[in-house]
Amino acid sequence: MADMQALLAMWAEKFTVYPDGAELPTHHDHCLGCGPNNPHGHHLRALRHGDGVQAWHTFDNRHVGAPGIVHGGAVATVVDDLYGCLLFLEGGPAVTRQLTIEYLAPVLIGAEYRLQADVVRREGRKLFVAARATEPAGRAVITSTAVFVKVSVEHFAQGSPPGVPAD
Repeated sequence: MADMQALLAMWAEKFTVYPDGAELPTHHDHCLGCGPNNPHGHHLRALRHGDGVQAWHTFDNRHVGAPGIVHGGAVATVVDDLYGCLLFLEGGPAVTRQLTIEYLAPVLIGAEYRLQADVVRREGRKLFVAARATEPAGRAVITSTAVFVKVSVEHFAQGSPPGVPAD
């Protein structure tokens, strides 16, 4: 339990002010979206961009669906994690309530995509967010909307960090 409390305390410290252009922290080392120590992860690195976040991402052969094309679930994972990075600018954590992705064109293995996410509006604990991914020429390949619900950091005490058995 002490390891979980330490993890939650460290994570809570990440909800602070970041200047425009700053690289945002990872959620934790083993996060599927941004964790640097997850061998199956995407290793997403997001930057504050105005009131939103942006990232550049290249999917690799671990993310293949059809030959040469990224699996839709891998795309959804990256978008959901990008929204998670956006939460660092909101002063506290939130959880995904609803996630919608519109696939406009195939997302290709080995191509670099620019991702952008922004908060559209706030209603109480709910955050309504939107994102898009564009290819280098600027054409959108996906658009997304989602609803997140703000929660306390203690909400995450329900799970165990990697390598730490549940109490």
